[in-house]
Amino acid sequence: MASRQLSLVGVSSDSPHPTDETHLLEDKTPLLDQVSSPTKRELISRLSFKMKSHENKEMDLESGKMGNDGDKKIIHTAHKGVKIPNRPLLSGLAYCISSCSMILVNKFLLSAYNFNAGIFLMLYQNFISVIIVSTLSTLGVVKTEPLTWRLVKVWLPVNFIFVGMLVTSMFSLKYINVAMVTVLKNVTNVITAVGEMYLFHKHHDNRVWAALFLMIVSAVSGGITDLSFNAVGYTWQIANCFLTASYSLTLRRVMDTAKQVTKSGNLNEFSMVLLNNTLSLPLGIFLVIVFNEVDYLSQTPLLRLPTFWLVMTLSGFLGLAISFTSMWFLHQTGATTYSLVGSLNKIPLSVAGILLFHVPTSLQNSGSIFFGLLAGVFFARAKLREKSQS
Repeated sequence: MASRQLSLVGVSSDSPHPTDETHLLEDKTPLLDQVSSPTKRELISRLSFKMKSHENKEMDLESGKMGNDGDKKIIHTAHKGVKIPNRPLLSGLAYCISSCSMILVNKFLLSAYNFNAGIFLMLYQNFISVIIVSTLSTLGVVKTEPLTWRLVKVWLPVNFIFVGMLVTSMFSLKYINVAMVTVLKNVTNVITAVGEMYLFHKHHDNRVWAALFLMIVSAVSGGITDLSFNAVGYTWQIANCFLTASYSLTLRRVMDTAKQVTKSGNLNEFSMVLLNNTLSLPLGIFLVIVFNEVDYLSQTPLLRLPTFWLVMTLSGFLGLAISFTSMWFLHQTGATTYSLVGSLNKIPLSVAGILLFHVPTSLQNSGSIFFGLLAGVFFARAKLREKSQS
């Protein structure tokens, strides 16, 4: 989510993900305003990056994904001639499964396997994404912009934040249970809203601020009642919230400039996947060395287990799957359905995280988690209503 949207990876978990989710913050980007889950934003932003042009683009930051007309044409072409019944339902299930699976698989790798090289895991997942998108581009399945030096120079500041977002997400997920990560990521919405107000002079109505207040209450109460509280994990998660919000806010300033230095004058989703993940590789290698993960990797027996490599490779495919399924789901339904499903998707993800990893919990902590999830749904609805009124 990673949860990194994920982000996701995992994770946007609702991508994004993301999920989900994501990917975001101005009046000209209605979908971005509507996709409210930070998990979705993180996952989705990791692999579909929720980056669209100001004319028709939309996105939400866990981990996040959201296609423009060009993306929709690609999807339409891919499915042309293939009649699939109940496409909205099928695409929704595919999106939910991929976004939830991304975070759960990352948690499994970091906790169940006790893998202590989160940066290397992020690096490997990004490498998988680069290989797949490059192959699809070579085969002519998708279209990507060439990576010129001018584009790289413009995009580097965003990429530094992007890598920091993914790394802190990995570290926090190792120490904190999935349900609390999901709730704590709601704090990203608060930071983003404040950043919008001061940087872009954007004002939100009372419903949005009420939802943000409920998110803060649920995060604080959840931390106080967390039986598996880990100060290191919470520190990494707080850093992740600030980096995810910074990624979303910085993205707005860089997107227009980046489009101006491309040959086509635009940056589609697949170009974003290739650009962000390719630039993250040298920085990821540098961080693996700085954090001394090289010694651990040379000694751990996990890298000699074929099953471990299989699961790790699966996590890379799941990250990219969030990008494709989120575009498909958006194409089959719309921004409103996408946003609400993404928020509701966090509920089964949290329950699954508690049950699968045998997380010790109490009635008070479970209540705080559920309260935080409902606050996320309330926030999504408030943002949708605010956008419709404007």
